[in-house]
Order: sequence, then structure tokens, then C-alpha cells
Amino acid sequence: MSRILITGCSSGFGQSIAKRFLEEGWHVVATMRSPSAGGLPSSDRLQLLPLDVTDPNSIASALEKAGPLDALINNAGVGMLNVLEGAEIAKARELFEVNVLGSMAMTQAVMPSMRTRRNGVIVNISSSVTLRALPALSIYSASKAALNAFTMSFALEAEEFGIRAKLVLPGSAPETAFGRNAVARMGMDAPEVYEPYMQSIFQARKATTEFTQAQDVASAVWRAVTDINAPMMLPAGADAETWFREEGIFAV
Repeated sequence: MSRILITGCSSGFGQSIAKRFLEEGWHVVATMRSPSAGGLPSSDRLQLLPLDVTDPNSIASALEKAGPLDALINNAGVGMLNVLEGAEIAKARELFEVNVLGSMAMTQAVMPSMRTRRNGVIVNISSSVTLRALPALSIYSASKAALNAFTMSFALEAEEFGIRAKLVLPGSAPETAFGRNAVARMGMDAPEVYEPYMQSIFQARKATTEFTQAQDVASAVWRAVTDINAPMMLPAGADAETWFREEGIFAV
């Protein structure tokens, strides 16, 4: 039975990815900082494990309990919506620790086993914000752009040993708790002088008509894992697909 480990399964994309792979008959190792089965179906093929991707001991413990993996999905991430002047650099470091270094650490940790077996797929969940410049997302976009660059370079190393590395780029997903969690964890205290600017950004986003659903991300991840001919970057969601077309990127 194929086995997959997914980080960040407490809600949103992670839960949807876990559900999809359970439906497809995989053994799913769903990880999160504080394990809870809430939102996940009951299954003897579901294994819940605690995992903090910024903690080497936590990574080692989770992988020991998970056993050999056929796929790793680096989904754990933190958002930040703020202008640069309103952001704390300490918070920016925390964001990069999770979004970039956490994915690097997980990837590095699973490589020895995958390399020995010459089998495995690693999918990193990035963001469509890396396709074009957007206001008040400079730090978040920088972290995801770094993840893209890392993945594309690492994929060349991994290919030597029969391992595939892919990127999934979701669009905006207001149905998930990602945005609310980002504000709660990272804050959104922009300097007063930016208030009119921030309000204009919020108004512009209210006019958006295309969004990403969590199941869109699950479908893109499923393709990235199971289709050996999948492109390096896959869009997830109607808005992400539109941006891919507008930027001349064709995920075929």
C-alpha cells in the first residue's frame, strides 16, 4: 500500500489532500503541531502524528513513526498580509522558518530513504502570488518564491535517484482558515499612513470573482504525485489557472 505524509493537516488544504488520498486507498500520515482527528474521516489507513517542521527532533520522531514514504507533501505554511513597514522582522524570520526552511528540512530528512529505494515524490505547496507582484504580500511572496527556486533546483538532484519533486500553486482560498490564522499569528498592524492604501487593497480583493477551493489543491497534488508526466508547476484553483494562462505558463 502506498504511503504519504502530509504536513499541516489541521485544516484547509492539508485536510483536503489527506481525504483525497484516503479515498484513493493510500495510507495517510497526517501531521500537525497538535494532532486532532477533527475534520478527517475515520480510517484504519489514517495515522495522526505531531510535527513541528521547524524542530529537528520533531521531524526525526515523526518520520521514525511514519515509516518508509512514497510521497511527501510539504503543505505546512504561514501567511502574512502586511506592508513591509508594518511587519516585524522577527515574524518574517518565523514565516521563512516554516515556509522555506521547514520544507527544506522535511525534504532533506526523507531523501535518504527515498534515494535508497530510488522511489518517491515530493510536492511543495507554493502559491500563485509568485506569478505576479501583489501589494502587502512582499514577505509572504518572497518566501514562496524561495520555495519555488529551491524546488526547481532540488528536482534536478532528486531526479538522479528516481525521485520527483513538484510544485503546486494554489490561488486565493477564502473558504479556508489560512487568512485568519495568518493575521492571528503574524499580526496586521500597518502604520496609520498606509490605512487608505490597505483599504483600497481590501476593496479590490472583494471584487475578485475567481477563487481556489481546497479540493482543487487536493486534485492538483494527486496529479503531481501520480502522473509521472506532470509538469514542474501545477495550478490549483480557477484563479490560479487564469494567472497561469495570462503568464503564458501551460500546465499540460
